[in-house]
Amino acid sequence: MSSHSAPLTPAKIDRLLVWRYIFAGLCASLDSIGLARFAFTPLIPELIQAHWFTASGAAYLAAANLAGYVCGTLAGRPISTRLANEHTLRLMMVVITAAFFACALPLSFSWYFAWRFASGFAGGVVMVLVAGTILPHVPPARKGAAGGAIFLGLGLGIAGSGTVIPLLLGLGLAQTWAGLGLISVVLTAASWFAWPSSKFNPEPSPARRRTKQNVRFGREVRLIYLQYALMAAAAVPPMVFLVDFIARGLNEGTHLGSIFWAIYGLGAIAGPPLYGYLADRLGPASTVRLVSLIMAVILAAFLVVGHWTGARDWWKKKAD
Repeated sequence: MSSHSAPLTPAKIDRLLVWRYIFAGLCASLDSIGLARFAFTPLIPELIQAHWFTASGAAYLAAANLAGYVCGTLAGRPISTRLANEHTLRLMMVVITAAFFACALPLSFSWYFAWRFASGFAGGVVMVLVAGTILPHVPPARKGAAGGAIFLGLGLGIAGSGTVIPLLLGLGLAQTWAGLGLISVVLTAASWFAWPSSKFNPEPSPARRRTKQNVRFGREVRLIYLQYALMAAAAVPPMVFLVDFIARGLNEGTHLGSIFWAIYGLGAIAGPPLYGYLADRLGPASTVRLVSLIMAVILAAFLVVGHWTGARDWWKKKAD
């Protein structure tokens, strides 16, 4: 008696395609932000100690990537009007890969600055386009969860860089950048044919086109922009310089700094899926309010922490 596997129905094929698209988005977020942006954080003390750059120079390089990211978010939509989304995303991942290998050669500060800016620019473009490329293919009831899965790559990049970079640094700083470049090559190749083709995107109906034409940046949108700007201003500086603060500020070394960076990454891994789960049930607005409140409380708690075991020391001091 022979057994046959169940045939692939159209519904199953659609689900497989959706998961393929989500996988491509995860690879892109992991490459463009998780590694291209956040892997620089555990490398800051090493760049300084290896005398590649001064402390102020390393800070400017971190700012260069962030400035490129901002410019990329502004340029993402105009670029996508000239290239299909999937072609733009592939191109940006190639730029990020090239930037990793270029950073293995400390030719000059301007060389590094340009490549860090280009890497941030490509990451900004990816972040603007990736959700809009994939989510239209996801059922409405699963869009929150799908968005969380796509941006899971950010947390994987943080936790992964905190784990992989200490191992790569044993080979040398230049080899570490080359190793990150090889990982980027794998992510780019794995997602190359997984993107949805723009030619299969359904044309919006006339009513939907009229609705899009009538959209205005009202008070609610401006408030969202202000909210995200304030969240970034509060969270980015302690995040970017976390490893350097532990490694050089507290004299605990890069190894312990990388451990804390990996711990931070574990939280970033749990965050996007949890946000998607809550957004599907509480609504995006309520979820953003809850997340903002939690971030405010945690950042305020750092004011009473002056050591890497600060929470324990603080409670001990309060008890005494």
